[in-house]
Amino acid sequence: MTATILNETDLDAVKSLLDTTVDAKEGFEVMANKAEPEFRPVARKFEALHSIHAQRLSQTLSINGRDPSGSGTLMGSVNEAAISIRALFDEIDADVMDSVRRGEKNVFKAFDKALEGDMTNYRHDLAGMRFELQTLVNETAHLD
Repeated sequence: MTATILNETDLDAVKSLLDTTVDAKEGFEVMANKAEPEFRPVARKFEALHSIHAQRLSQTLSINGRDPSGSGTLMGSVNEAAISIRALFDEIDADVMDSVRRGEKNVFKAFDKALEGDMTNYRHDLAGMRFELQTLVNETAHLD
């Protein structure tokens, strides 16, 4: 990535995207740890992709002089708790994919918000990450 300095509004959008991405990564980590063996690889793929995206977003923030510490949000903590509770009473398997797709919509919204800004040399990277996520969601569309 190029060291073009982003304005504060755009940096806020990237930070929000990072927090949402960290939420998703942590949710998939919990899900993978509690998932049925046949669903675990799917959860791990989502976890890995969100982890890579979090690293890249952190780098963008750092390059632009912003603290990249992405601790996620309160909603992420709520989602992790919900996954843990569900695992107590139900299996975490392909049936959870509707919930996964709904959760990923939040990540797509955060990407779209960031892409609305004047991202200059970062637009291609952000659009590429969004495309990678869309590809993974599409690849798992058959799971229900």
